[in-house]
Amino acid sequence: MRDELELDDLDRGLIHALHVEARAPFTLIADILGSSTQTVVRRYRRLHAEGGLRVVALPTPRSARAHQWFVRLTAATRTAHDIALALARRPDTSWVRLTSGGTEIVTIIHAAPSGPDAHSLLLRDIPRTAGITAVSAHYLLHTYLGGPTAWRGRVGTLTPEQEARLRAHDIPAGGEGGAKGGVERDDPYTLTDADLRLLAVLREDARASYADLAAATGSTPSSVTRRLTELRTRCALFFDVDLEPALLGATVSALLWMQVAPSHLDEVATALAAHDELAVVAATTGPTNLVAHALCRDAEALHHYLTRRVALDAITRIETAPVLRTYKAAATLRG
Repeated sequence: MRDELELDDLDRGLIHALHVEARAPFTLIADILGSSTQTVVRRYRRLHAEGGLRVVALPTPRSARAHQWFVRLTAATRTAHDIALALARRPDTSWVRLTSGGTEIVTIIHAAPSGPDAHSLLLRDIPRTAGITAVSAHYLLHTYLGGPTAWRGRVGTLTPEQEARLRAHDIPAGGEGGAKGGVERDDPYTLTDADLRLLAVLREDARASYADLAAATGSTPSSVTRRLTELRTRCALFFDVDLEPALLGATVSALLWMQVAPSHLDEVATALAAHDELAVVAATTGPTNLVAHALCRDAEALHHYLTRRVALDAITRIETAPVLRTYKAAATLRG
């Protein structure tokens, strides 16, 4: 069982290393962690099989030219599970969780900005779904924490020097790694059909070798290397490490829907983004204009966080929705 898996410092160091450089060679990670390559590979495979560890690549919203929506669906208890599972299986969702007594489903929907299928899930599919009794859609305006920025509970093992070695390492062309992160520009890169084919493979396994990526996309290893290097340099994609938070000691998960005076929204969101307890902080439209995802050790730790850390005068209202089950995190389906 996943919840019986216990992580040691080597496991945590490996997870941290993958966050810093998702495609770093195991030889480099092993050297930095002071272990053997065989041991690190064995730990990675165990975390993958028993802990649900997945390393995935996702397009940045600007490069995908997609609108992102936090959608809250209220469903009858008997149908909530099936609806959540159906949403998780869709390619246009990236986050599906069951909250609030098993009757509310929260998902992130990626909608095309225009065209005949624009917002089809919101405007057509969801309204036609039996069992849904209420829908609340919140357009995601700005992400302060989440996506390319890792939850700090996953990145507390390596020293700054070890992180620097990972970031500075030059991966040879055709090797196992990839280009270092680029700088986001004012003119976002628009993904081509070839890029989308490559991303479809990386969404399943961002550590796939260049040979495997080439075979899956009908290209060559050198072409795939150049393409991935360009995508990273242009900040057209980011890598994410998906792992059940309970394995890292966070057994309580909750969504915080907050109402903040617009004049204080940026200040509050920036402050919250520095909190170790939060994995996501995003500004949205709607009656609650700030959403956060809290990961805490236990219920008492969540209570302490809510009463001592989030008790800010500018937050006029807060709704706490415990997460009961995660069906999809990043792009990964969970059983």
